[in-house]
Amino acid sequence: MLNKYARAFFTRVLTPLAAFLLRRGVSPDAVTLIGTAGVMAGALVFFPRGEFFWGTIVITLFVFSDLIDGNMARQAGVSSRWGAFLDSTLDRVADGAIFGGLALWYAGDGDNNALCAVSIFCLASGQVVSYTKARGEAIGLPVAVNGLIERAERLVITLVAAGLAGLHGFGVPGIDVLLPIALWIVAVGSAVTLGQRVVTVRRESAEADAAARSEAEAS
Repeated sequence: MLNKYARAFFTRVLTPLAAFLLRRGVSPDAVTLIGTAGVMAGALVFFPRGEFFWGTIVITLFVFSDLIDGNMARQAGVSSRWGAFLDSTLDRVADGAIFGGLALWYAGDGDNNALCAVSIFCLASGQVVSYTKARGEAIGLPVAVNGLIERAERLVITLVAAGLAGLHGFGVPGIDVLLPIALWIVAVGSAVTLGQRVVTVRRESAEADAAARSEAEAS
């Protein structure tokens, strides 16, 4: 849902930066790789130590590379299947690092097995939600559904809650409860989204199979 509005807004905002990087000879692929490395560093260095505020700041600085690299490719006229593949693949790596970092915190000093399990579920379900759409499209289906919580929603909900929860370390009382709430919201929303996509693929595949049988019988 957020993709429809936020992506268009940030694309306009980040266009001058994308143009600046192109003039300096930076390639879109380099931005993709650097952005992913930055997100992974923020998630796997800060989150397992409970430093949610600074981890979120670092991740947020680098997560916008996901918008900048595509903008650069379009401006340079070098959009390609390889660039789309690399971007999509590294998005999954970055998402895994974010929820993996949270799982490491709850498995260690955070000392909460239930929230560790929820973090792992968020990691796995996010990957599967993306896979269902990619796999459906690979077998020729449109997968014409967005779903309740997609990647943009997962990141915004989790990172906003993590950043605010990190203010607990600066003396703000009670605010750390936001992160567990956010993780449960993302987990439930991802499960609903997965169900929406599976139902859509089942319906579309049945329609495609019926159309194919009709064509075969008519010929």
